[in-house]
Amino acid sequence: MATEYGQGYGLGSGSGFPGHTGERHHRLPAGLRAPFEARSWREFGYVLVGLPVGILLFTYAVTMVSLGAGLLVTFLGVPVLAAALAGCRGFGAMERARARALLGLRVSEPEPLRLKKQGAMGWMGAVLKSGASWRSLLYAVLQFPWSVFSFVVAVNVWAFGWAMLTYPLWFWVFPMYAGQDGLQLYGDETHRVYLDNPFEIAVTALVGLLFTLATPWLVRALTTVDRVMVHGLLGPSRLATRVVELESDRGVVVDTAAADLRRIERDLHDGAQARLVNLAMDLGLAKEKLKEDPRAAAVMVGEAHGEVKTALQELRDLARGIHPAVLTDRGLDAALSSVASRCTVPVRVEVDLAERPASAIEGIAYFTVSELLQNVSKHARATSAAVEVWRVENRLMLQVVDNGVGGADASAGSGLAGLAERLDAVDGILVVDSPAGGPTLITAELPWRNEPLTG
Repeated sequence: MATEYGQGYGLGSGSGFPGHTGERHHRLPAGLRAPFEARSWREFGYVLVGLPVGILLFTYAVTMVSLGAGLLVTFLGVPVLAAALAGCRGFGAMERARARALLGLRVSEPEPLRLKKQGAMGWMGAVLKSGASWRSLLYAVLQFPWSVFSFVVAVNVWAFGWAMLTYPLWFWVFPMYAGQDGLQLYGDETHRVYLDNPFEIAVTALVGLLFTLATPWLVRALTTVDRVMVHGLLGPSRLATRVVELESDRGVVVDTAAADLRRIERDLHDGAQARLVNLAMDLGLAKEKLKEDPRAAAVMVGEAHGEVKTALQELRDLARGIHPAVLTDRGLDAALSSVASRCTVPVRVEVDLAERPASAIEGIAYFTVSELLQNVSKHARATSAAVEVWRVENRLMLQVVDNGVGGADASAGSGLAGLAERLDAVDGILVVDSPAGGPTLITAELPWRNEPLTG
C-alpha cells in the first residue's frame, strides 16, 4: 500500500495561523442576528413563493388526474393520466431547483423511466408504472394545504412582529389621521383600550421584538417540513438508491478482483517464473559441464538448489497473499498472529470470537488487518501496535492501534481510501483517527455472516 502515515505533518488545511479554523466568528449571538441573515430571508421567500406554486401544482394535478380518471372508460383516459403524471414529474424538477436555490437542499433526481419497449405505448406504461411519478403527484396534492398554512402563519407573524416593533415610529398616524388615541387593543360599545402612553408603547415594541426574533426560527421550522417533503417525495426512493449503491459496490469489487489478478500475474512473472527460467538454464549448463568439469557442475547444481528454495519461498508468500492456509484451518486468531509475527514492531493480538464468521467475511477481515499492519511497518515509525477483534451483535469489529507519528488520512486518495472502498462494497465501514503526533487508531466494521450450511 502507498499510504503515507507521515503525510499529515506540515501546514494544515487552514490559513497556517495558530487557532485559525476557517470559521467566521460573529459578535452577535445567533438569536439576535437571525432576522437579518440572508438564509432567513431566503427561507421566508421560499414560503412566500410556495403559495402560488402550491395553487398551480394542486390545480394542475387535480384537474388532469380527474380528467384522466373520468376518461378511463375510453382510450383517451390513459394518455391523459400519463400526461398528468409526466407534468407532475416536471413540476417536481422545478421544486427541487427551488429548494436548492432558496433552502440549499440538494436532492438527487429520482430514478429515470424504464422503457421496456419503444413508442408512445411504452412511454405511457413506463410513466404509469414509475413510483417517482406517483410520488410527484402526491407532493403536488399535499404541498398546497401545507403552503397555505405556512404562508398564513409566516406572513402574519412576520407582519405583526415588525409592525409592533416599529410602533413607536408610526404611532403618530392614529391621532393625526384616524382621530384615535393609538392602536386599539380592545373595544366594545362602552369601553375602549388604546396603546397610547409611553409604557404601553414600549411594551408593544418589546413584544414586537420578541416576535421578530422568533419569526426566523418559526419559518425555519416550517421549511423543515418542506425539506422532508421534497427529499422524501421528489428524490430517489430508498430501493433505487440502494440499487445504485449495489451497482457501485459491484464495480468496486470487480475492479479490486481485476487488480488482484494483475498483481498475482505480475508477481508470478517477475518473481517465481523468472527464477524458474534461470533455474532451468543453470541446470542445462550444469548438465553440459557434468562430464567435462564435475566440480564446476556441482557448484552450479548447488546454486540451482538455492534458487529452488528462494522460488518455493516466493510461491509460499504468493499463496499466503491469495488466501493463507492457516486462516482456513485455524481461523482469524492464528492467521492474525502469523501476520503480527512478520510485522517489524511488536504486535499484541486479541481475538474474542465465540464462533467463526463466513469465510468471505473472515478473508476480508484478515486482509484488512494485514494491510493495516503493513502500513505500521512501512510508515508509522511506531514501537508497538495492537490488534483487537470482537463481535457486536451482527457486526464484526476490527481495531488496529499504534503509537507512531500519526497523520494517516483516508480522504487523501491513499491506500486507506482504497481499503475503505473495499469495505464499503460489503457494507463495511473504516474509521481513521490519526492526529499528527499519534497515536493512530483505525477501526473497521464488517457485517457478521455465518457460514452457510452445506448438505
